[in-house]
Amino acid sequence: MSEIDATALLRGTLVDLRPLEADDAPLLYRWANDPATAGAFDALQPRTLAQIQRQLAEQRALTEEGGELMIARKDGTAIGTVQCRRVGYGRYSPAFNMGIQVAPDQRGHGYGTEAQRLLADYLLFTFPIGRVEASTDVENIPEQRALEKAGFTREGAARAASWRGGRWHDMVVYSRVRGDE
Repeated sequence: MSEIDATALLRGTLVDLRPLEADDAPLLYRWANDPATAGAFDALQPRTLAQIQRQLAEQRALTEEGGELMIARKDGTAIGTVQCRRVGYGRYSPAFNMGIQVAPDQRGHGYGTEAQRLLADYLLFTFPIGRVEASTDVENIPEQRALEKAGFTREGAARAASWRGGRWHDMVVYSRVRGDE
């Protein structure tokens, strides 16, 4: 039986979500500069170790503007991150857009599904918002399945919304709204 992670903000069955820590900088640096971590459906966005360290020094776990959390398996192994940022639909209609990054060797085990469900649950419970949204490449079937298993509803496609691999790609838009079960 594993120990309870006292730093976890959100606890699930498979993973916990915790604030990023200064000690995470080397791992975040490796992921930011690894094409395999970006995967086939995202563009690599390299960052320096100094940029990551500055981000960690300035960042709070989650605020009304968004934030980023580490995904950790129950044995404490850091396996990815979930992020969210505030978006709006008019002056009085805030929402959150969320994204995820999971290490390549940790994909396909349900960790991302649970992490996205935990974060969406938390955002809908904690903040006065009506929706949490996410999108993924129309060809990224595993992430579409993960979002659906996490309780998100497919809304439609955002045409030519993502530039990757020298051409524009359509994105599938998903949401969870207040009142979804």
